[in-house]
Amino acid sequence: MKRSQINEILHEGHAFMKQFGVILPPFASWSPEQMRGDEAKLIRDRGLGWDITDYGQGKFDELGLFLFTTRNGAVEDLSTGRGMLYAEKIMITRENQLSPMHRHNLKAEDIINRGGGDLIIELFAPDAKGNIDRSSDVTVPSDGILRTLPAGGKLCLKPGESVTLMPGIWHAFWAEKGDCLIGEVSTVNDDRTDNVFEMKIGRFAKVEEDVAPDHLLVSDY
Repeated sequence: MKRSQINEILHEGHAFMKQFGVILPPFASWSPEQMRGDEAKLIRDRGLGWDITDYGQGKFDELGLFLFTTRNGAVEDLSTGRGMLYAEKIMITRENQLSPMHRHNLKAEDIINRGGGDLIIELFAPDAKGNIDRSSDVTVPSDGILRTLPAGGKLCLKPGESVTLMPGIWHAFWAEKGDCLIGEVSTVNDDRTDNVFEMKIGRFAKVEEDVAPDHLLVSDY
């Protein structure tokens, strides 16, 4: 992705969030110089901030996701069961923009439709080796109710609705009937190591520096 495209997407996404009353923390407006400074060390270490990805495929409108990580703990604390063991993200998926099929090794997450269009989530259970089970039903909690779908079933979340995805559950998602604002509340998150994709793709975009960044991305840290 060109940096000029990333800058444009970032500002469009921020404006979309504001339509739903989302106010980001102060570091969302920090300059690249501030984000490289000593004061931002914990922000960088925890992977907080802007994250725009096309999964390295160069077709953001078809395959991509807009994210902002507001809070995140330390993965090493999971082994002790104490500390900041949670994370939170705000995301935008555009209409018919795919976030490709993947699962997480450690992260459990609530995915919440915070407004806009419908959020469609395609689901598969894992088999004994953690690969996609294309024949078994998959059961997930959705707002306190267990929902069972056939393999590859599509769960439609209307604004205000949510689903809980436990580690290992395969999922892909996109928006229908308009762009969708998504909330994510999860276990501590490490996007560098905890995403297993069905496709041979990367988690972060490859950036072509055609202009200066307005704000740094998590992948720039």
